Amino acid sequence: MGTGPLPVPTVTIAAAHGAFNLVGGLWPLVHLRSFEWVFGPKTDEWLQMTTGGLLAGVGLTQLAAAADPECSSHARRMGLVTAVTLLAVDLVYVPKRRLRPTYLLDAAMEAAWIAAWLRSTPATRPTRTMRQGR
Repeated sequence: MGTGPLPVPTVTIAAAHGAFNLVGGLWPLVHLRSFEWVFGPKTDEWLQMTTGGLLAGVGLTQLAAAADPECSSHARRMGLVTAVTLLAVDLVYVPKRRLRPTYLLDAAMEAAWIAAWLRSTPATRPTRTMRQGR
């Protein structure tokens, strides 16, 4: 009896998604020419640099959260918000021909990250016990 894919711990998703976002964010910062070869030339280089920097920052934050299981809920929220935002941009602007169809590859990855986050299992926190009578 299959019940679907097994849930993955949130810290694992945070580490993987963080690495993905870090590399994706650094790519245009480190080598804009190859990034534009794949995803198309950009008229506003500053916007590519800003987006890349923000995405790299999100990736670093997710990696830091992966190292601390108590931050898993924050990593999950950040991962979901980032993936939903990037997926929406891809799905809105590819049909309008503002972005190349290669951004649909990113859309597929963002949808996969959303699915992974929704299937993830949060780290368990130790429960606090309250002393009775106080």
